[in-house]
Amino acid sequence: MSVTQQGRRPAGRSVAGFMWRSDKWKDYALLDCGGGERLERWDRQVLVRPDPQAIWETPREHPGWRRAGGRYLRSSTGGGHWEKKALPESWKIRYGDLTFQVKPMNFKHTGLFPEQAVNWDWASGLIKKAGRQVKVLNLFAYTGGATVACAKAGAAVTHVDASKGMVSWAKENAAASGLADAPIRYLVDDCVKFVEREIRRGIHYDGIIMDPPSYGRGPKGEVWKIEEKIFPLLSLCTKVLSREPLFFLVNSYTTGLQPAVLSYMMELTIRNKFGGTVAAEEIGLPVSSNGLVLPCGASGRYERV
Repeated sequence: MSVTQQGRRPAGRSVAGFMWRSDKWKDYALLDCGGGERLERWDRQVLVRPDPQAIWETPREHPGWRRAGGRYLRSSTGGGHWEKKALPESWKIRYGDLTFQVKPMNFKHTGLFPEQAVNWDWASGLIKKAGRQVKVLNLFAYTGGATVACAKAGAAVTHVDASKGMVSWAKENAAASGLADAPIRYLVDDCVKFVEREIRRGIHYDGIIMDPPSYGRGPKGEVWKIEEKIFPLLSLCTKVLSREPLFFLVNSYTTGLQPAVLSYMMELTIRNKFGGTVAAEEIGLPVSSNGLVLPCGASGRYERV
């Protein structure tokens, strides 16, 4: 389903359109969406960004549509640009005791995916309840939303991303969250090659998070297509999980990788080897204007219980 009413899954049966919702934000709000765009508040800044899921029409009665400080306009030839009125180059927003730097960039991005907050809370809760030192590997780690959340919960985190700029940004987010001296190891590296080296070194992790891109090219022209690479990578990662892993999280923004597909792959690769449970759902953001929820991808979760 494209949109669902907010609500909890009734015990004992499945409900179409159920999703994990990031509904605890104070510095971020999805004000409205429609016509292929979303209207957002990032602290005091209001942005309009493209969203391929918002295919319905909206009356656009919210004043933010007219007063937005920045709007990302797509080009008919590909790419696009920001049309800015009164927008700072960067600013900070908070989620609980976490602080992140936001900066409008190319390809509509801001350096943070607010819908992932529901997964940060899930992983942080497991780490806090573990009663032991937890080692977490964050692959395709971007600007470190999950890295910062896990480190704040007390985990030792290895943060891996192929982009030097994103890794530097993650360090800034950690410092802003009071984690400059936390046990976080930052690496600029190819994620698959890094995991292969960790296997040879005999290194293991209690939790793994991965947020792989749908498509990309490596520094030597290597092509990454998530539909072709995700299952082999999941299988590979089971070799760096500890004997009693705490959790595994996989995120997907690819239309073809529905929650049921993520669940199936994680059952085959992770649960069959370690036991535990697997769950997968869409993740979404509540829309302030109407109480509905905008779907923003899917997540698969494994936990050993």
